[in-house]
Amino acid sequence: MSPATLPTRNIGGVDVTAIGYGAMGIAAIYGDKLTEEERFKVLDTLYELGCTNWDTADIYADSEDLIGAWFKRTGKRNEIFLASKFGLAPEPGKVISGDPAYVRKAIEKSLKRLGVDTIDLYYLHRADPTVPIELTVRAMAELVKEGKVKHLGLSEISAETLRRAHAVHPIAAIQVEYSPFTLDIEDEKIGLLKTARELGVAVVAYSPLGRGLITGRYRSPDDLATDDWRRAVPRYSKENFPNIVKLADGLATIGKKYNATAGQVALAWLLAQGDDIIPIPGTTKISNLKENLGALSIKLSPEDVEEVRKAAAAADAEQGARYPPGIQELLFADTPALKE
Repeated sequence: MSPATLPTRNIGGVDVTAIGYGAMGIAAIYGDKLTEEERFKVLDTLYELGCTNWDTADIYADSEDLIGAWFKRTGKRNEIFLASKFGLAPEPGKVISGDPAYVRKAIEKSLKRLGVDTIDLYYLHRADPTVPIELTVRAMAELVKEGKVKHLGLSEISAETLRRAHAVHPIAAIQVEYSPFTLDIEDEKIGLLKTARELGVAVVAYSPLGRGLITGRYRSPDDLATDDWRRAVPRYSKENFPNIVKLADGLATIGKKYNATAGQVALAWLLAQGDDIIPIPGTTKISNLKENLGALSIKLSPEDVEEVRKAAAAADAEQGARYPPGIQELLFADTPALKE
């Protein structure tokens, strides 16, 4: 069966589905794990719906293995724009590594798990605060020369780190949390969105639905499974949840004009921020896949784009860190100066 045709955006000169798929949750990072066949069905449906822009990482449990098994089962590898990431939890007791030798180890393991010869977009998951970014990117650039990687990306780096990296080898995309719930990338003090646009770097927005919380499906932390990772995040605390619910309800109110859900409004709002923004929501539910991709047909008026911002400001939901301690400190990270 041929996939449907969806609108596209550009990463490194390649047309990719304007809304992609984040394959973290499908590896049971949130809640209960699906059976293998159920997970294959999710990927089958993604493909049939026309979403061929998939994002995973070596730290997402067995996500790479699952996608590799799907490629083997379907023979559709060449029809998917495949992104993966490396650098977090490189070994027990170590949080991060951008060491050039580790770059080589990481790619070989990912290629093996995925069962592929090349990865379309390979990200450094977080900048290593002990290794100059130039050294890491040089090692990544070698992978491009060898054909193991086609494009390079960085996730949650500082504007200065992006600029330094891009001077070594073109950076095709940055990946940053971005939604009406999390607007850090727009902060002029951080300057990352401005720098990405100056350099022509695409912005891949992860957690565009606030890890599902601004869809309105969750009214308190008690609605999350007891072992759900989100329970450990300060921003999703019991104290802040009323603000989250307020934002979700504000989005739902705007959505009534478009016969759209709160989640669809959030995605449509992100798409309206510029042709360089590519949201990658993740889900394990086929109904949610269809709902998320349905946002591609929703065009918010300029007035409603502004209304979403007002709803976000009124809810004041950006309270608390968006990661637990230890990971939070790696956001918008700088690296040491290169000494040669």
